[in-house]
Amino acid sequence: MLRAFVVSLRFGNNKKNILMISTVTKTLQANNKAIYVALLSSLSFFLFLDYIPGMQAWSAWVTPPVALFLGLVFALVCGRAHPKFNKKTSKYLLQYSVVGLGFGMNLHDALASGREGMEFTILSVAGTLLIGWFIGRKIFKVDRNTSYLISSGTAICGGSAIAAVGPVLKAKDSEMSVALGTVFILNAIALFIFPLIGHALNMTQHEFGTWAAIAIHDTSSVVGAGAAYGEEALKVATTIKLTRALWIIPVAFATSFIFKSKGQKVSIPWFIFFFVLAMVANTYLLAHVPALGEAINRFARKTLTITMFFIGASLSVDVLRSVGVRPLVQGVLLWIVISLSTLAYIYFFV
Repeated sequence: MLRAFVVSLRFGNNKKNILMISTVTKTLQANNKAIYVALLSSLSFFLFLDYIPGMQAWSAWVTPPVALFLGLVFALVCGRAHPKFNKKTSKYLLQYSVVGLGFGMNLHDALASGREGMEFTILSVAGTLLIGWFIGRKIFKVDRNTSYLISSGTAICGGSAIAAVGPVLKAKDSEMSVALGTVFILNAIALFIFPLIGHALNMTQHEFGTWAAIAIHDTSSVVGAGAAYGEEALKVATTIKLTRALWIIPVAFATSFIFKSKGQKVSIPWFIFFFVLAMVANTYLLAHVPALGEAINRFARKTLTITMFFIGASLSVDVLRSVGVRPLVQGVLLWIVISLSTLAYIYFFV
């Protein structure tokens, strides 16, 4: 009898907990628009707080992965708010951000890796896209856009590449969010484990810099891992990654032709033209005033962070359930293949 009483007590408590959670959830969903505005305002406030001298530490936590995560949590807990505004704003803000990122690139630095480095870059980018297509589409049956976005992010420069290719594909917010989330997760892991693996394998500074630039997605994580390993590794990794970042341009244009539907006109990614113009302007016109290019690039990175929140806030439980874990598995497997093949190349040919 005592056991039955305890079981009934536990069951009763569970019912109360479930009822309480349900009540809280309904309250949050009923006020989701107000919560949305408050969350977006707070995020923007802390994001731009570092323009005030001495306040940089308060805004350091607001990064693209954090913004995407907050948007996703909001959508799953409170439900979607202002979906039309999210879709339209994220579309144009994403393109403006990509153009602004061009002001952070210098053509001379990007091409400094030389002919040998360029040849390997071409081979590795094309190979990653092909392997990603095979793993995603043929093995795991991931939808076309999500699979291609993950492959592009892995092949070139992570979130920036996905941000550039997504509008060309006319990718849905759910596809963008899944691809970005996959890349951000792997970036965070790589930032910690790559230096440890490099030391365990007794890699030289040049070897590690080359490996990190090719096998780690985002430039920021490449810089972080390179800096953790050594000054020379940082220089090598940054130079090679800049060369790979240039591949945003041909890949975006090729995407508009490859994924054109039958009878449909080619969708020219005009914002990529402005991205190129921004790079040229930063290299030649702003060479004597680098602070201006840095300021534009800095602002673009902030708008890209806000865009991540919009994309995450556009999702729903049904969409995530329909996507499943296959895209993440594709991203992990592709990352492992590229990391191991790059290591093999370094040991046998570098």
